[in-house]
Amino acid sequence: MLIKRRPASGKEHQEIILAINNQTAFYNRDNLSRTNAYLNYYLQHQDIQWAFLASMVSRNAGWNMCDLEGDLFADLLSANFRSRLFLTYERANWLIFQDAYPQLLLYHYSTKIGEPLFHLLRNFHVSSFMEKEWMLYWHHQDLQRLMTSLIINEQNVIQRPVIEYGVYREKVFGTLLFSLQDWFHFSVVLFPTIYGELYGASVHGFKNISNRIELGKALATVLFSNEHYADFLEFALKTEHTGSRHDYERYIPFKHNRKTPMLRLTFPLVRHHRHQFEDWSNSTAIKSQWYKRDKGITMQHSLTEWYFSKQEQLQLAHACKNVLLRFFSTNKNR
Repeated sequence: MLIKRRPASGKEHQEIILAINNQTAFYNRDNLSRTNAYLNYYLQHQDIQWAFLASMVSRNAGWNMCDLEGDLFADLLSANFRSRLFLTYERANWLIFQDAYPQLLLYHYSTKIGEPLFHLLRNFHVSSFMEKEWMLYWHHQDLQRLMTSLIINEQNVIQRPVIEYGVYREKVFGTLLFSLQDWFHFSVVLFPTIYGELYGASVHGFKNISNRIELGKALATVLFSNEHYADFLEFALKTEHTGSRHDYERYIPFKHNRKTPMLRLTFPLVRHHRHQFEDWSNSTAIKSQWYKRDKGITMQHSLTEWYFSKQEQLQLAHACKNVLLRFFSTNKNR
């Protein structure tokens, strides 16, 4: 870190706040810009491992979004449900970026001037929990604790505004279709390689915040494993994120790949607003289990075979639906 000869002035603080607000707004436009911003930040600050995790999870969100208008889900799911599910993905990812990216940039500016600026986090409505955690990291450089703290924070950030919020709770998470999430693999996160292999983890009980935190910890374990980290980073650096599953399916020698469109050719930009700002850590107790080692997560060394099997199941469901539609249409016209 650079040593600052004099403390930053109030004017410099205001300039930093303005710069962070501008950069956050610029990169928080859609899934593609967020994914790239996380990755580029990680390449500058590789001690902040959460940024790479966020980029890879964000890729998955983009693929899930584009699946909704692909050749299978466009027939299997109603237009209204697909629209609501897209907005759920978009809202959650927008909220996380809006909260997390100012934190990352404040750390960046802190390293540049050689003094911690984390007291400025309150200007971005970031939790007091994370202000404390960033100070701990500044003094002790505990990479694992910071990673876990950021996972805990992001899941709490979306718990009330998305998971428990009226329209999302009733029209998405409370539906029978979402209860079939394991079948539709809404809660599976994949980390591809350019060698045609897929790794990752899944979670049961997605609405439960502790389960999602455990998923985040499991994903971090997979992503930064000695065996595969270099392969995942190689994929991220060599593969442009478009939102289409072709991003990684092109590396897989599989004949029946799904056809999913590119995100920016499919969805419009969504204008988001935050009318209420709540420090979740003022009303939520930090559970000791959140900092413990991963447990209760379904994690496999490789998900490549699972992916092939899932493709076949979805293709079969799609074919069955078309057969039934033709059958009822024929009998109706007799």
